[in-house]
Formats: sequence, C-alpha cells, structure tokens
Amino acid sequence: MSFFDKLKYTADGLIPAIVQEQSTGRVLMMAWMNRASLESTIATGKTHFWSRSRQKFWMKGESSGHVQVVKDIAFDCDGDTLLIQVEQTGAACHEGFKSCFFRSIEGSGGTWKETEPRLETPEQIYGKKA
Repeated sequence: MSFFDKLKYTADGLIPAIVQEQSTGRVLMMAWMNRASLESTIATGKTHFWSRSRQKFWMKGESSGHVQVVKDIAFDCDGDTLLIQVEQTGAACHEGFKSCFFRSIEGSGGTWKETEPRLETPEQIYGKKA
C-alpha cells in the first residue's frame, strides 16, 4: 500500500503541511498541498504547495529564491497532516521573517509582539510593486 493511500485529504483535495527546519526544530510555516504538489515535492526534493487564495500550484522560493530542500516527509497517526522537515534558504515568511510564526501573544489581554527580527523586507525579497 502506498503512503498516498494512507493520507486523508479534505473535501477539496487538500492536506495541511507543517514545515519545520530540520536543524533547529523551528516551525517555519504551514501550507496546503494536494496530491500533485506532494508528488512534485517528492520528485524534486523542494517543497511545492497549492495556494487556496490564488488557486495556483507553486514552489516555495520560485520568486524569492528562498527555497526549502526537503530532508524528511512524515504524516501523523490519522493521516490528515504532513510534517515536512527542510533545510531553509533565507526567510520562510513572505513578510521577510525566518518563520511565519514571528508573533506571540502577551498575557491575557490579547496584545502581541514580534519575537524575531525581520531578515528582509518584502520589497527586498520580491521587488517594488507597480
């Protein structure tokens, strides 16, 4: 039985993928994959995802150069979530932070703070928008 047969996708054919930096254990991001993006990830050794907002297949780093080289792919006991360990080049977050999880809540009042430095601005990564 293929591991693909063990996975449980949502009704729209997607599965959440948690991306973790293998060397540090830091969670970098969460994105959605469909079977085609998972197959491309396995075939190329670089992460590929499905954008729900853009309805588009994409490779991490295709425009920023901040690619993720896959080191391990695991799935949870229910088969409904992937954990992809990677070697990250540059910022994982499109806002220029190492991780998309760069904000933490402080206390019980709902205030928050940035918990890591920005590596680059979005303009530095993607260029100025016209």
